[in-house]
Amino acid sequence: MSRHITALAAALSLMPLGQLLLLGSTSALATTTVVFSTQAAHAQSAADYVNAGIEKGKRGDFKGAIADFTRAIEIDPQDALAYYNRGLSKYNLGNHQGSIADYNKAIQIDPQFAPVYRNLGIAKELVNDLQGACADWIKASSLGDQDAAGWVRKQCQ
Repeated sequence: MSRHITALAAALSLMPLGQLLLLGSTSALATTTVVFSTQAAHAQSAADYVNAGIEKGKRGDFKGAIADFTRAIEIDPQDALAYYNRGLSKYNLGNHQGSIADYNKAIQIDPQFAPVYRNLGIAKELVNDLQGACADWIKASSLGDQDAAGWVRKQCQ
């Protein structure tokens, strides 16, 4: 049964018998309001999709996670966290160029997001761009990322 029918049935079940006949067209308006209110309650925000994607990623369902993060981005194209997490999922699937693109978009939205620079550096290192990786780790380090600071000391001389 669709959500519309379920909501309509629920609304009608709450009305006393005979009230529908007495109210005429007003009852139709009241029922429509209940249906639309129920729809709004089931609408998902970008944050809902990001959270669902994070949970899927924790379970290793990176393709499902990417779908959720993509949906979050469709809802809110300025959601840096959605781009960051989609980049992580792409990275975990071995799509390093795709992760780099998503990390760059996250940085464009939020230039102070230190973990993005750290992970961007890791992805760049894996595509043999050590100079780019070092630049990203230096930026992450300047934003307080201690792991990145260690990589700068070890790999970026």
